[in-house]
Amino acid sequence: MQKEAMQPGKELKHIVRIMNTDLDGKRVISYALRKIKGVGFQYANMACVFAAVDKNKRVGYLEDDEVKRLEDALKNPQKYGVADWMFNRRKDIETGKTFHLFTTDLDFTKDNDLKLLKMMKSYRGMRHQWGLPVRGQRTKSNFRKSKGKGLGVQRKKVAAPAAASEKADKKK
Repeated sequence: MQKEAMQPGKELKHIVRIMNTDLDGKRVISYALRKIKGVGFQYANMACVFAAVDKNKRVGYLEDDEVKRLEDALKNPQKYGVADWMFNRRKDIETGKTFHLFTTDLDFTKDNDLKLLKMMKSYRGMRHQWGLPVRGQRTKSNFRKSKGKGLGVQRKKVAAPAAASEKADKKK
């Protein structure tokens, strides 16, 4: 492992807050941004490129204006002409717009989408409701023990008391 490159005249900030998430100051910016829920590898690299921030720079050595540019690139990617396939919310059901969601907004929207599917009683919604696989996986060999949803053959528990009564009859 390489020693951390010290920058002369700059002090390392151990925690930097970006998009309401605390990032470790010792990590490289392209990896640290992935701690923000809703930001993946490509989205983090895209934000670094549009904010003109070196991807290999440590988070603790970022200046305030670089942090602001990064937040702007993360929050407003449409301003930089990002392709629609980079967003995690394309053609929203209610508005029809394309945008990118982060942290609690992402969780809230996902929950609402699942509730809508269940309310419509669509196939996907019902599979979610029953706790079964949604995307066409096999269920004969998998998903048997998850969440107590046994799908296999159950032995009858009546057989044990019947055998005990037969033993009692033989003793008489």
